[in-house]
Amino acid sequence: MLTTRIITRSLKYLTHTYKLHSLPTCHDHRKMKVNLIPLLKDNYGYLIIDESTNVGAVVDPVTPDTVLKAISDSGVKVDQVLTTHHHWDHAGGNEELNAKKPGMTFYGGDDRIGAMNKKVVHNETFSIGSMKVTCFETPCHTTGHICYLVEGEGADPAVFTGDTLFAAGCGRFFEGTAPEMYRALIEILSSLPDNTRVYCGHEYTAQNLKFAKHVEPENTAVLNMIDEVAKKREAGEPTIPTTIGQEKTFNPFMRVRESAVQKFAGCTDPVEVMREIRAAKDNFRG
Repeated sequence: MLTTRIITRSLKYLTHTYKLHSLPTCHDHRKMKVNLIPLLKDNYGYLIIDESTNVGAVVDPVTPDTVLKAISDSGVKVDQVLTTHHHWDHAGGNEELNAKKPGMTFYGGDDRIGAMNKKVVHNETFSIGSMKVTCFETPCHTTGHICYLVEGEGADPAVFTGDTLFAAGCGRFFEGTAPEMYRALIEILSSLPDNTRVYCGHEYTAQNLKFAKHVEPENTAVLNMIDEVAKKREAGEPTIPTTIGQEKTFNPFMRVRESAVQKFAGCTDPVEVMREIRAAKDNFRG
């Protein structure tokens, strides 16, 4: 159980404005690696590496020169780009990257994505080396949003969720509805194995946890995560990835069927709970 002193210290750190984004990190999935690439103010791009073939792919490479350096430093052959959605801070580097490294395949689910030459649909699959990629249509933040699940024999799974699922939060409903986000988070992403690591599009975890504590002030998983995130951010470390299993314990948008979250929302229908807590988050100034 966290002490009041630790919680107070953690919340102090969560309100600190960090001058730097995050340190680049490499995450080992056994036979697969994921290099996290900090981009812009708080975005993340990713380099996925299949170690058995030395083949890779990049996710949302909004700053092409930074991503190209990461590719060069890795020594991996990369000719695939996975774009989660059309917003400029995710897809805005595609055309420049295509000009600087011609011949790449740009995957996406929205015709507004620059340089896209392979449009994908729900449950479509393709490969990165020996790794299998499954595409999930998760419209709501944008109508053409795609999440990418990457799996391989002997490798821990990873899902790249863009702005649909964040650590301890979810994206705004810019082009969609609560039923769509419910399907994305509860029917699709929650059904993935609990050990699936979640690589989202932004470093929003600290602010998201403030809202999670507002919704469930006595949730020990939230309080523990607040302390963990505070320590990471103080050190300039990213808070990504989490896991699907973790998200089910502290992310209110993954917990819309839980009584405490329903009590906060003032309703019991999970889709209505999703609608109410998103509206509350949109107006939250904690």
